[in-house]
Amino acid sequence: MKVAFIDLLSQQREIAEGVKSGWEKVISTSSFIGGPFVKEFESAYASRTGVSHCIGVANGTDAMELCLRAVEVGPGDEVILPANSFVATAEAVARVGAVPVVVDVDPEHLLIDPDHVAAAITKRTKAIVPVHLFGQTAPVEMLQPIANAHGLVIIEDAAQSQGATRHGRPAGSLGTLAATSFYPGKNLGAYGDAGAVLTNQADLARRIRMLGAHGSEIKYVHEFLGFNSRLDALQAVVLTEKLKRLNVWNARRREAARRYSELLSNVSALKLPRSANGNEDVWHLYVVRLKERDKALADLQSAAIGTGVHYPLPIHKTPAFESLAKVGPGGCKIAERAAEEILSLPLCPYITAEAQHYVADVLAKTVTRQSAARATRRKAPIAAVSGGEFTGMTPQISLS
Repeated sequence: MKVAFIDLLSQQREIAEGVKSGWEKVISTSSFIGGPFVKEFESAYASRTGVSHCIGVANGTDAMELCLRAVEVGPGDEVILPANSFVATAEAVARVGAVPVVVDVDPEHLLIDPDHVAAAITKRTKAIVPVHLFGQTAPVEMLQPIANAHGLVIIEDAAQSQGATRHGRPAGSLGTLAATSFYPGKNLGAYGDAGAVLTNQADLARRIRMLGAHGSEIKYVHEFLGFNSRLDALQAVVLTEKLKRLNVWNARRREAARRYSELLSNVSALKLPRSANGNEDVWHLYVVRLKERDKALADLQSAAIGTGVHYPLPIHKTPAFESLAKVGPGGCKIAERAAEEILSLPLCPYITAEAQHYVADVLAKTVTRQSAARATRRKAPIAAVSGGEFTGMTPQISLS
């Protein structure tokens, strides 16, 4: 059996007719940039996320940069974010001239740790960026008092959490601003790059829309320096069609996650993911943790099972940010250790129970073999010295 990490082809087939019809309308009206199709999606997604304003942009990285620029984060400022996120989170901070300050995460869910955030605040801190990782929602309500006490802005990175909630509130509606990505592999993905900014503040929404249109609201009148980052109408059509099905697709993801947890519950050497109290996760990724991850990864790939590692290096360990990022007090020991153990299993709305049984069977056998090998190494006798010569077995070093 071959199991793809994500099945986008089946998804495209499901929405093909709606997309075709919508694209024909876009082409026949020449409404390629902006226009009614973009407005339709922005309105629908704002309503779905529980905010007043959604501004479609070119991609998720631009969305984060626009959020930072809108609240005037710039050179000399610091922005606190978790160490385990896609590099784009820190990249946007660096692009506005600010310093990414990476902090550690909680050991259970690998989400930003509020205590580490509080310890990392300096006079230069301007914003906090909680990342809603793997389809979870970060504990923004625990960060808000910290932000309020220091006059900081909370900007959510909601790229992996379309449809997730925390204590009944949608991810993307919890901070002052939120940036999201509609990269094709997301729970809500376009046919290419796309993104959006979400907010309840009309003044920020206006500024972001202008920033993404060369600092202009009226053609050829440029009030300030901006750049070009807009959602095109063809992608808006795709996103509108997919948004209609997001609840159903997320429900399928939850069922698939439940099945994995059931199938792997007896594999004691695996640490399985679980939802935090108050969270309704959308399982963008199903991430397990295990010793000797790379060996298991190779075994799964040899069995034609698509896998991933999200992410193999914490941000401050990537070459691009070793000298650009600042590490908060206490370091990032949990994030660094997790980076060596995390493994993302294939999961999407179209994965079958048969495929999941196959994945779980291969993984369980791999982990069991590894555990047995480690136990053997631990029990192996250390060589004894007799008459100036080594006797017995070659000394063994435990890798556990």
